[in-house]
Amino acid sequence: MALKITVIGTGYLGATHAAAMAELGFEVLGLDVVPEKIEMLAAGKVPMYEPGLEELLRLHVAGIEGSSGRLRFTTSYEEAADFGDIHFVCVNTPQKHGEYACDMSYVDSAFASLAPHLKRPALVVGKSTVPVGSAERLARLLEENAPAGPDVELAWNPEFLREGFAVDDTLHPDRIVVGVRSERAEKLLREVYTTPVGEGSPFVVTDFPTAELVKTAANSFLATKISFINAMAEVCEAAGGDVVKLAEAIGHDERIGAKFLRAGVGFGGGCLPKDIRAFMARAGELGADQALTFLREVDSINMRRRGHMVELAREAVGGTSFLGKRVAVLGATFKPDSDDVRDSPALNVAGQIHLQGGQVTVYDPKGMENARRLFPTLGYADTALEAVRGADVVLHLTEWLEFRRLDPAELKEAVASPIILDGRNALDAGTWRGAGWTYRAMGRPRA
Repeated sequence: MALKITVIGTGYLGATHAAAMAELGFEVLGLDVVPEKIEMLAAGKVPMYEPGLEELLRLHVAGIEGSSGRLRFTTSYEEAADFGDIHFVCVNTPQKHGEYACDMSYVDSAFASLAPHLKRPALVVGKSTVPVGSAERLARLLEENAPAGPDVELAWNPEFLREGFAVDDTLHPDRIVVGVRSERAEKLLREVYTTPVGEGSPFVVTDFPTAELVKTAANSFLATKISFINAMAEVCEAAGGDVVKLAEAIGHDERIGAKFLRAGVGFGGGCLPKDIRAFMARAGELGADQALTFLREVDSINMRRRGHMVELAREAVGGTSFLGKRVAVLGATFKPDSDDVRDSPALNVAGQIHLQGGQVTVYDPKGMENARRLFPTLGYADTALEAVRGADVVLHLTEWLEFRRLDPAELKEAVASPIILDGRNALDAGTWRGAGWTYRAMGRPRA
C-alpha cells in the first residue's frame, strides 16, 4: 500500500516539503494551527515568496482545476494521525527572547499534540533544526504518550533548504541525512526519497545526535567562511589591499573553494544567526563550550560589518551627522530571491541610519510588505529610481539581479550626489565610476 504523508507546520519549510512530497507522488496532508494559513494554502497560495513554490503547490492542491489532488490541508491533529504513515514535523525553532538558546516550544507543542492520536504504527520524522539531544527526549515523549507505543518510532531528517532555491533543494537535494534507530525507519525513509536517491543524491544514515548536529555544523561552517572573508576585508582596508582579488586568489585553492567568499555587510536571515547562537548555547549546556568559542567572534565580525557600513555612509555624507541627509537603500531582504527580512543586514543598516537622523528610503523587489511591517517608520519607494531620487548617498545592500542591471547614468540624473556604497561587492565598479559615480565597496581600494 502506498505511503501517506503528513507535514506538520506549513511555514517556509513545511509548505515546501508538502508540495515536494506531492510532486514525488505521495498523498499528502499538511497541518497547521493557524486557520488563515491553511485557507491560503488550500487556495493554492503561499504566505511567502519562494521561486517556483506557488506553481508547484497549484499542481497538486485538491480542488484546483488540473491539479493532481494529492495535497490537502487541515487544522486537526486527529485527522492527521488517522491519515498518515509518516509524519514530518517542520515547525519553527526561533531564538529565545533575550537568550542565545533555541526556543523549542513549537516543536514540543507539535509532538505533544500529535502523540495522543497515534493509535497505529507510524514514523514521526523531525526536520526542524534543534539542539543536539532533543531527538532523544522527543522519542521518549512519543513512547510515553502514543497509544500505539513502540509501534511509533522517531527519526531525524534535517533540512538543508536555501531560500530562493528551496523547491530544487527539496526535490534534488545535495544530500539526505537520516538519524534512525531501526531498519524499518531507514527503509521507510528510503522509500520516501526513492526518486532523489535514484537521481544520485547521497543517502547518509546515522544516529540521532549526529543527524541533529549536521545542520548546525554546516551553518556554522558557512558563517565562519563568510566572517573570515569579512575579517580579511577589514585587514585589506587597513593595508590598502583588495578583498575581491584576495578572495579570487584563495578561492582557486580547491581546499578552500570560491563560494561564500564575497565580502560585504554579512549574513542574516532566520537560520545562520540563530543557529550558531543556539549551537553555542547547547555546547555550553553539554560542557563543551570551549569547542565553539570561535563562533562568538564569527558572530561579532558579522554584526560589526553592519556598523561599518553605517560609518561609511556617514563619511560619504560629510562625516559628522546624518541630519538633513537623504539616504537610499537598495535592498530590504537578507538575500535575493526571497521576501524574508528576518535579521536583514540591509534593514538593520537602514534602521540605524534612520535612528541617527537620516531620511532613509528603501526599495526591494519582493520584501517591501514585510519590511514595512518590521520598520514602519522608514520611507519606501516603488522603484529603485524613485528610491534614489534626491539621495546624498546610495547603499546597495541586497544582491538582487535587478540592482546589478541598473543604469548608473539614469540613476545619476536622479540623485543629489552620485555616491554609491556597494555593501555586497556585486556591482561593476568600472561601469559605475565610468558613469561619473564615486564607488566604494567594503575591503576594496577607493579607486
